[in-house]
Amino acid sequence: MEKTIVTVHGEARREVPPEQAVFTVTVSAVDRDKAALVARINQRATEASALLDRYAQAVERRETTGLQMHPEYNRRGRRAEAYQGSIATTVTVTDFEPLGELLYQLAGAELISISGPWWQLRPGSRAGADVRREAVADALTRAREYATAVGSELDRILEIADADTAGGHPMMRAAAFAGGAAEDTGGFDLSPERQTVEARVLLRVTITEPTLPPA
Repeated sequence: MEKTIVTVHGEARREVPPEQAVFTVTVSAVDRDKAALVARINQRATEASALLDRYAQAVERRETTGLQMHPEYNRRGRRAEAYQGSIATTVTVTDFEPLGELLYQLAGAELISISGPWWQLRPGSRAGADVRREAVADALTRAREYATAVGSELDRILEIADADTAGGHPMMRAAAFAGGAAEDTGGFDLSPERQTVEARVLLRVTITEPTLPPA
């Protein structure tokens, strides 16, 4: 006789602190002279890089994610009246304590704008593994309840698989800071946003022969 199969879903949800903060630093300028524009952008980018070096212990990595340089033509489109350029660097920080101070210093620099921070978990974070275990435990509990309802016990696991989840890893809305002259030293008061981790699993098990009560 074939075993009776029970199919259930297990779910788990947990809010955890973020593990990384990501922001983008963009140096941009406009100049009538192309060579002067390139020199200005390069100088400011070097200064921004030197500032990031001061916080090297907090910065996990930084990557150049965009470089643009293009002319701005006159109305007839025949002659370049000026040139516009920018260079963007994406920075990943794991130590949040100096983050507000770092962003404050960058925001006070000339020709620099900032987008972020965006809060996130590391790829393959341990939090994901923990919540998946909780989802499996939830599925086993549900399957056991079904088995008990018909006088049976769990027999054998046939399948455990990921199921679709409606949630994800939300991140804080990015705040944009326009660069300008800073009159004092300080820091932005940042509140890292907790991350929602969800898991949903499919569990198929066999149960022992049910003992149905009489009608």
